[in-house]
Amino acid sequence: MGYKSYTAEYKTKVVLEVLREEKPLGEIASGYGLNPNMVRNWKADFLAKASSVFENPEKAAKKAKRKEEALEKKNAQMLKTIGQLTLERDFLQECFRQSGKPVPRLDTEGV
Repeated sequence: MGYKSYTAEYKTKVVLEVLREEKPLGEIASGYGLNPNMVRNWKADFLAKASSVFENPEKAAKKAKRKEEALEKKNAQMLKTIGQLTLERDFLQECFRQSGKPVPRLDTEGV
């Protein structure tokens, strides 16, 4: 059985009711047939992201773009490192073969 997903509008409706504090959170959660911990998480997420409502959309888009570019740069660096390590491994394996010694096997089970 999969998880049920809820729309942002539904979550907002529940969280706003919790924030009004007219009823205890547990009572609100049971009224909607929800787990109280899930409602607490929704409330925490809502409050953590509330300030973004007042952010300039262009500024937020620029911030997201900078973050994406940083991740792409990090990904490119990691791919470069993997390529370099692959070349080094292949070179060392060839050195072992040419010297007539067995190529050491790496245990990749735990990787």
